[in-house]
Amino acid sequence: MNIDTLLVYLVVTFFYVTSPGPAVVLAIINGLRSNMKTVAISSFANILGLFILSSASILGLGVLLTTSATLFMIVKFIGAFYLVYLGIKFIKNKNVLNIDDINSNKKIKSNKSYFFESFFLAVTNPKPILFFTAIFPQFLDLSVSILPQFLIMTFAFLFISFFSLCSYAYLAKKSKSYLSDKNRMNWFHKITGGIFISMGIGLLSLKNHN
Repeated sequence: MNIDTLLVYLVVTFFYVTSPGPAVVLAIINGLRSNMKTVAISSFANILGLFILSSASILGLGVLLTTSATLFMIVKFIGAFYLVYLGIKFIKNKNVLNIDDINSNKKIKSNKSYFFESFFLAVTNPKPILFFTAIFPQFLDLSVSILPQFLIMTFAFLFISFFSLCSYAYLAKKSKSYLSDKNRMNWFHKITGGIFISMGIGLLSLKNHN
């Protein structure tokens, strides 16, 4: 892989990663309801899930998912169901986030729970599967060894993802004083829940382009 190809890949990856999606919304929520250590743990869980998807694609499992309508549908429905579940959870405002949590910055659940929440969100999202099976291979130079290219491109993707999620969370934490109002917090829950549900429904329309 030459430097020009790598730079183009980094630009594509940056805009893909930083565009709003389930992981970004969850990072913002985590920035409001926890400390940056927990945000880092949650973000690490997300990139671990992405690494698994990337590895699966290079092993051919991603291709299997994108060519098998049944497998892709299963993954898609699981991911959509989980997003809708999170959306309903936020709208009901049940043990999710409240003003006291924001002001006291106390943890409302364990780091393990944050970890698995982000990890499951990552591995059940078909969009990264499509990225690693449809876009990722376009930048590989098949005339040279694939493994070094795979490692460079994957870890670049993971670094950008981790940095992006932590940045979103940090910005959310810095603006949390704006939400220290019960009415604003109620609207925040409704809007956030609606975003998750919309993304879940939108996921159902995602095609595997086989």
